[in-house]
Amino acid sequence: MSDTSEGYAALVIPWFIFAVVVVPLLVIVFVVARRRTAAGEHPVIEDDRSKALTEKEFAEAEAYEATWREEDKERFHQERLP
Repeated sequence: MSDTSEGYAALVIPWFIFAVVVVPLLVIVFVVARRRTAAGEHPVIEDDRSKALTEKEFAEAEAYEATWREEDKERFHQERLP
């Protein structure tokens, strides 16, 4: 009977160690990942100065895009109709 109980213990001990060590580590990693995701989804609130800067940058980008489109149209017509 001692042979079977030793064989059984040899099979159970690695699974017990796995359950006691690996599972809690996986839970901790999951919780940390959720906290980082939650923190990334809620950025820091902007103040008035940073909002104004963002609006200015968007306006500059839109103006540049409009001039680029006009130049691109001219280039297109020059390439098509030499």
